[in-house]
Amino acid sequence: MPKKEKSLESSLWESANKLRGNVEPSEYKHVVLGLFFLKFACDKYEERKSQIIAEGKEKYVDFVEFYTMKNVFYLKERARWSYLVSNAKQPNIALLIDDALSTIEKDNPTLKGALPDNYYSRTFPDDVTNLSSLLDTVNKIDTLKDKQLDIIGRVYEYFLGKFSQAEGRDKGEYYTPKCIVNFIASLIQPYKGYIYDPCCGSGGMFVQSFKFVQSHKGNTKELAIYGQERTATTRKLARMNLAIRGINADFGEKAVSTFSDDQHKDLKADFVMANPPFNQKNWRAENELIDDPRWNGYIVPPVGDANYAWILNIVSKLNQNGIAGFLLANGALSDSGDQYQIRKRLIENRLVEAIIMLPRDMFYTTDISVTLWILNRNKKERIVELFGQNRHLRDRREEILFMDLRQCGSPYEKKFIAFTDDEILKHAKIFHDWQTVEKETLYKDIPEYCFSATFEDVKTQDFSLVPNKYIKFINRDENIDFDSKMKQIQIQLSSLMKEEEQSKQAVLKVFEDLGYEIK
Repeated sequence: MPKKEKSLESSLWESANKLRGNVEPSEYKHVVLGLFFLKFACDKYEERKSQIIAEGKEKYVDFVEFYTMKNVFYLKERARWSYLVSNAKQPNIALLIDDALSTIEKDNPTLKGALPDNYYSRTFPDDVTNLSSLLDTVNKIDTLKDKQLDIIGRVYEYFLGKFSQAEGRDKGEYYTPKCIVNFIASLIQPYKGYIYDPCCGSGGMFVQSFKFVQSHKGNTKELAIYGQERTATTRKLARMNLAIRGINADFGEKAVSTFSDDQHKDLKADFVMANPPFNQKNWRAENELIDDPRWNGYIVPPVGDANYAWILNIVSKLNQNGIAGFLLANGALSDSGDQYQIRKRLIENRLVEAIIMLPRDMFYTTDISVTLWILNRNKKERIVELFGQNRHLRDRREEILFMDLRQCGSPYEKKFIAFTDDEILKHAKIFHDWQTVEKETLYKDIPEYCFSATFEDVKTQDFSLVPNKYIKFINRDENIDFDSKMKQIQIQLSSLMKEEEQSKQAVLKVFEDLGYEIK
């Protein structure tokens, strides 16, 4: 019987166990991710090397250009994974790992400042055994097996959810599952131009955007990436994650909060994709950012909740035809006070295109249901070209599409929910059919699923964006004859009681036949 292959999660858990007592849980992901980067870079190098040989060009296996042309890092021998594994039990293995990372960074300008600096020799000054064991565990993982897997992002997600609740959940930081990012990309279709994420984490939004373009045979060179991340170590992860795929990105000059120090002040993006921290409190001081130009035309977002500050930051970054897809906690759909005033103005400015409620249990770090917002600067009738085909969009300024997907999705890993590729296509088609001039023949409202609301509908609901205020609910009780139903229940209950009494008498008869006196 073939040996069952370990899952990525099992391998990560085994890796983490080797770090217990030596490294703080909040550091686990950084220790493992550096090694994963080396393993991933080397796996890609070896894969490309095999291709060169298979093409009959073996004499070129040491030509750097034959690797960089395919967005693969050429690795000197001391930077290769095989070299590290062969020296895993040496007393200086931590120094060798640091040297490998340093060598790769020096040989590849796009990685400047992105990789850990003398991290392993500082973290494991004397612990050869655990570091060697960790190398052995990572060595067993085929980083190229699943070409669709954002391996660095997935490792980041796992450790954020499993061990880093204090630094993740308490700050509202959530890694966005691949299926949700794919869904956002399928909706807003970032085919070319500037893409921006104001809280980019490990860069998963950008990775999946590139895969979206590649899957449609588009030209990824027509995409320009702009991101910002406040945590220095996470910013390094994003740079690693993109660099290893040959994706160039501008992350600004430093790791810093988008609110306190916007690294892309003058940017006007074609597409924004984001998963901001949910319900972030005290994101600014009471008298801070009062006159920030990002709030122009709106009131200043309240100190106690950054949800609408994120929205207005996103709005300020969209160009005249820009479209955004981002996630927020459901409370933002109906918040009162200052949030209400901002939401009302957004709706009056005809910026809200779609509100889509997602299922619970899609995130590793929270079980809440969240909402996907689609904002669009230009909801007027126009023709757009997409991957060589024209789409005739109708005027949607007086409408907002509401979708409730809470009953959708498929279970995976026991308790989590994900959208399948077919489900993503189905939901995205509803949105795109609704957008087009063929709406009357292609789109229809579906009870408990979707509804196209007019501006007057939303105004009547006092500018609430809760989907179930608009989507029709099927009353499955309205056609029930309750008198008949009660009679049926009474008959069934009477029959059950009769059967129970018969069973009781049968048991008593057995005991009496055995000579027991039953009182």
